[in-house]
Amino acid sequence: MAYPDDLLSENEHVVVHSHPHFKMLIFPFLALIVTLGVGIWLGILAKDATAPWDLISLIAVGVVGLGLVVWLFLAPFVRWRTTHFIVTTDRLIAREGVLKRTGIDIPLSRINSVQFEHGLLDRVFGCGTLVIESASDEPLKFDDIPKVERVHTVIYREVNDNPYDDYAPGTPQQTEPLPPQGRPPRGNRRR
Repeated sequence: MAYPDDLLSENEHVVVHSHPHFKMLIFPFLALIVTLGVGIWLGILAKDATAPWDLISLIAVGVVGLGLVVWLFLAPFVRWRTTHFIVTTDRLIAREGVLKRTGIDIPLSRINSVQFEHGLLDRVFGCGTLVIESASDEPLKFDDIPKVERVHTVIYREVNDNPYDDYAPGTPQQTEPLPPQGRPPRGNRRR
C-alpha cells in the first residue's frame, strides 16, 4: 500500500513504506486461538447446564470471549495496521494511532546518523530497531522495522545522495570533486 500521493510534496517519492514486522502480532494470534479454544470448551460445558442457566452461561461466555478477542487481538491488529514507517526522497515519516493519531517527519537533511539494532530473535524474524539521530536532543527509536538492514542502507543512501546537502538550493553544484584535506589542488602542486 503506497503512501497517499496528495500528502507528498512536489517531486517527492516514496522509497520505503512498511508496517511494523508481523512479529508484533504473534502473541495476539496466540491469544485469539486460546480464547476461541477456551470459549468453545466453556460453551460446550454451558450447554449441559439446566434450563435457564444454559442460555445465561452461553451469553456470559460469548460476551467475555468477545471482549477478550477485541482487547487481546483486534486492538493490537488495528494498531499494527495503522502504524506506518515511510522513507521518501525528502523525509522520514512515522505515523501511528487510530483515535489519537501521532506522527513525526524528519527531513533527510537533518539526519546526522542512522543505526540499527537487532538481537537473536529479531535476526530470526528479519527485523530490528532503527535508531535515527537528528538535530533533536535524543535519538529516535523505531521498533520492529522489517528488513532493518536494508532500510538502514536506503536511508543512508538517501541522506548522502541528497544534492542539496552541502549547497543552497538554486546554486549550481561543483562538477569536480574537492581535493583531499591538506593537499593543494592538482594545478598548484610544486614539483
